[in-house]
This record gives sequence, structure tokens and C-alpha cells, in this order.
Amino acid sequence: MARFGCRSVLRTRSPIVALGLALSFMGGGPHAAAASPAIPDFFVDGGGWAAANVDLLPPTSGPGPVSSDPAHPYIANSAGLQSNFRVADTANPILQPWAAERMKKANAAVLAGGVGLYARISCRPAGVPGWEHFIIEPIYFIQSPKEILLFFSGDQQVRHIYMNVPHSKNPKPSWYGESVGHYEADSLVVDTIGFNEKTFIDNYRTPHTDKLHVVERFHRLNGKGLEVDIRVEDPGAFTTPWSAIQRYRPVRIPYDEEVCIEGNLNLFDYDVPIAQKGDF
Repeated sequence: MARFGCRSVLRTRSPIVALGLALSFMGGGPHAAAASPAIPDFFVDGGGWAAANVDLLPPTSGPGPVSSDPAHPYIANSAGLQSNFRVADTANPILQPWAAERMKKANAAVLAGGVGLYARISCRPAGVPGWEHFIIEPIYFIQSPKEILLFFSGDQQVRHIYMNVPHSKNPKPSWYGESVGHYEADSLVVDTIGFNEKTFIDNYRTPHTDKLHVVERFHRLNGKGLEVDIRVEDPGAFTTPWSAIQRYRPVRIPYDEEVCIEGNLNLFDYDVPIAQKGDF
């Protein structure tokens, strides 16, 4: 069977130079959307945006995302202590009973010494808002009047945001869904539907259904950072809509091509997707 195989890292030029060819089909340069002072510019010269938090932050009020089980707090690699896999707080009232039960089984497997699977460790696309859980490699923006591209170096994943257009009547379910966007004052508002059910909401393995609907509001924070306000609705998995926050800091890190494939000792090679038949 064909699998995704070992890791390779190819250092390219700056993200805008290396990826700028993509603009030829969008009808603008990397700052095309920034020509108007009313449109926010998410360009980082020579780099991109690195997540400032290992997990989504709760909103200032109202229902928030699943977090760590208080009895088994998550310890990140950067904490200077022995890290562990995440154990979810399944008592969060946003979870419908079936979702909580599925997560309890995943928790039990982790507590028994198993691996807590999440998108990056299993070489899978993260979906939305799972995209906001990429915490090592930066994300990069290319803006144009008709389309915005969001790049992540892992497996060269790309999100396409089509500007100032409505959703398709029946979007085909996919890993990243169908995203349409527009600007509101200083924010880029991205509305995404049309998901398959193969992704998790977060690194706590929170499931969702194909009814998932996510709205992200990207805006600059004090002229330096980047903040994303996230609203999640899924009547098939959650008891109520809920919100979360992610923040990013600018980093001058060139775009690296990182391929997550079989034999990858850096990304653990756990539950890597397997093709049903070989390509050749």
C-alpha cells in the first residue's frame, strides 16, 4: 500500500518570494489587498505568524472550548517538565453525550499509556478551527482582492479564502471546508462550512459532524500581534455555540517544506493515513 513516507525539509526563499508565483492566478501582488488603508495587512516581512498559545484561550464570557482535565493537567514540551499527552475535560457542558463518551474512551487510552492522537502527530490536515492549533511552524498570508491564501509549511497545507462571494449551494465536504471572507473595519472575517468528519476540533480530540460551521475574525493586536476570535457551531456535536481565542506573534522564519510521511521519527508516525491503492 502507498503511504506518506519519511521527512524532508527544503529551505526556500522568503515565503512571499517562494510562494509569490501563486499570485499570478489571483490578479495581485502580496500587498494588493493592502493598497486601501481600510483593509488590514497581515504580511510579515521575511516570515509569518507563530501561535502564542498551545491551546485555544477561553472567551471573556460565555461557553468556551474543551480544555485539560483538572485531574490530569496538560504539560507542554516547553514547560521544562516531563510533557504528557492531553486528557480532555469531558465535563465541559458544550459537549453532547455521544461526543463526551467518545472522548472518554480516548482519554482512557491515553491514561493507559497510549498515544493522544492529534492532526500533526498523525500527519493529517487539521481542519478548522484545528488550524489554529499549529504551534511550531508559522502560518503565512498572501492577500489579493479575490482570494486569500493561508499557508502552513507542514505538508504544504493551504487554506483558500474566497473574498466577497457567497457559499456554494452544496459544497463538497472536505478537510478544510469551503471558506468565504470579507473585511469588516480592521478584521478579516472568514466563514467556513462544508467539512467532512475526519478532523478534530482541537488537540483534545473533540469530534464534530458535517454540520460544523466556524467563523474566524483575524485582526492585528496593538499593531504587532495577531488575534483570531473564533465562533463554533455544530448542532450535531455541541449543545450550544461557543467561542475561543488564539493569538499569534510575528516571526522571521522562512517558509520550510516539511513532509510528514512514513518513517518520520520527528513527528512520531502514529496513525498515518494509508492510501487504499498505490499511485504507481
